[in-house]
Amino acid sequence: MAGRTRACRSCGATIDADLLVCPICHSLLDRPNAPVPLHEPPAGAPTDPAERPAPAPPRTGDHPAAAAAPASTPFTAELSRRLSRLAQWEEAAQPLGVDLPRLPEWAEEAARASVTPDSWTEVVRGIERLAQRRIVASFEQWERRLKARLTRLEAYSVDSRLEREQIDDALHAARIGDVGQALATSHQVDRVVALKERHLDQARDDLERLVSFLKDLTVLGLGPPRDPAAVAETLESELRAGRLAPLKQEVRSLRSQAVEALKVGLPRYVSEYGDHLLEERRRGLSTDREVTALAQGARDVVQGRPEEGIRRLRILRQEHGPPRGRTPGLPPKAG
Repeated sequence: MAGRTRACRSCGATIDADLLVCPICHSLLDRPNAPVPLHEPPAGAPTDPAERPAPAPPRTGDHPAAAAAPASTPFTAELSRRLSRLAQWEEAAQPLGVDLPRLPEWAEEAARASVTPDSWTEVVRGIERLAQRRIVASFEQWERRLKARLTRLEAYSVDSRLEREQIDDALHAARIGDVGQALATSHQVDRVVALKERHLDQARDDLERLVSFLKDLTVLGLGPPRDPAAVAETLESELRAGRLAPLKQEVRSLRSQAVEALKVGLPRYVSEYGDHLLEERRRGLSTDREVTALAQGARDVVQGRPEEGIRRLRILRQEHGPPRGRTPGLPPKAG
């Protein structure tokens, strides 16, 4: 119904019925469909809001509350504190990828200027509760992901009791609204867990690389007399027991022994395989690719890349067969 007005309960000014915030005292008003006193414009008064004269500002003698300075009220300081905390939460929660609600700028200005702040207080508290629920939900997801990673570490006897306590501390801090502390704790836990995972993964890579190297040497008949399967079982037990330092020492020792055995047997192996390829060439077969692979494998070993070199030689053997007069998996005959 065009032209309907009502009176602001705080300052008594006559305003449009559809407004939610009083333009005079910036108080939060009841919804337009709430039972509030509505007044028809007097006879002859313009019905178009653009044609109405602007309402006169309230007089200090008539409305002392409206004339008071909003910045001096206790609510203004409380509002500033809560809005500042929401801003801090939003900044701190960015690494979590959480979209937090904020009070619109127009509403913030209206709240700061309001002389009846109770309704605005509830609005800000509601935004805080919603923001905190989103933050806590994000931390709960982080907790589930991190505890799954800790379970894997614990399967290798890696102590993670402190990290589990810190996860609980971070979640508790988030639930009581100390988002900054929660994030600081979570970052620390993430770094420590990532470091432990890196050490474990490196130890496993070293183990698997050594076992693969020993298998290749065994196929070529160039390795030390150690069963790769037995070596793998022994090293795996060390890894599962969490003895990473002894494991690394054992891996280095076994690799050194294998490289020494390789240096002794490689020249004879290359010579025999070269003679084999030369005989095939005399019989009219093309052996250029095989000769190149043999030379590259030997060069890798000489230049300090024994794993890569032996892998080339094993592939050559698989594709082209062993040298004539050699049985796969057996060392060369003594001269």
